[in-house]
Amino acid sequence: MVANVVVDAGFLVALLARTETRHVWAVAQSRHLPLPWTTCEAVLSEAFYLLGVHGSKLTALLQRRAVVCTFHLSEEIDEVLKLMAKYSDAPMSLADACIVRMTEMLIDPIVVTLDAHFRIYCRHGNKTIRCLMPN
Repeated sequence: MVANVVVDAGFLVALLARTETRHVWAVAQSRHLPLPWTTCEAVLSEAFYLLGVHGSKLTALLQRRAVVCTFHLSEEIDEVLKLMAKYSDAPMSLADACIVRMTEMLIDPIVVTLDAHFRIYCRHGNKTIRCLMPN
């Protein structure tokens, strides 16, 4: 079992919006992922925007502490900006950079995402990021 589950906006949106293409996959995965799930403000901002009227479901997860924001961009800004510069050809979003940085700071992390860019991102310069994503 993993020690730290890091969730991306795409996963949260797929989980909470029944109309999303990957909803069934996200629900099935969520049943096996230990709580709480960690994330960052940038991911929450994206997810709330994409969820629109379904945002109250994300609010409920936050209130129950099923999803917690453990990352402080102000403390990690230099490392996050370095990652964004390194992957500028992808391009890497702020949320993605924060997640990669989180994987560098956490013990035994797994990123739950729909974003295939996480297959090319590396933690600590050259280590692959363990991900859970649809095929």
